[in-house]
Amino acid sequence: MCPDVRFLYDYAYGLGFHPFTEPHAVRELLTDHFWLFPVSGGCRHGDLYVGRECDLLGGNPVRVELVGDDFLQIDTLPGHDLGSDLHIRFTFSRSLGLHFLNVRAWQNSPEEYREHRLRSEAGRLFAWPLWAVLAETLTVAAYGA
Repeated sequence: MCPDVRFLYDYAYGLGFHPFTEPHAVRELLTDHFWLFPVSGGCRHGDLYVGRECDLLGGNPVRVELVGDDFLQIDTLPGHDLGSDLHIRFTFSRSLGLHFLNVRAWQNSPEEYREHRLRSEAGRLFAWPLWAVLAETLTVAAYGA
């Protein structure tokens, strides 16, 4: 991250008790079967992999930036409701059998230099329920991971 990083939000969601499921398996479930999730929008056909571009729910274009062992990171593209070049990372973890999803969003440059100003308050309000729906779906789906 660059020195001018500005965080938009950092949310944590519980995914329930899955003592035999690794965080990696939950991340694989998300990336390998993204079309199953209610936020998939135009990403319904196929899986998520680095470089894939598609539209999330509401026609918000994104590109998959990184896929790690226990995380997925996307970058917003021009035409996204929050503007372009916003990074959103989904990280999965487990503690004492309880799984968690952490969703963090940031931009690497000050708003005044961006082509599209980030509407931070609207973004915070919109993101919480959207990712909560994803977390609820993952809570059930993780039993099959």
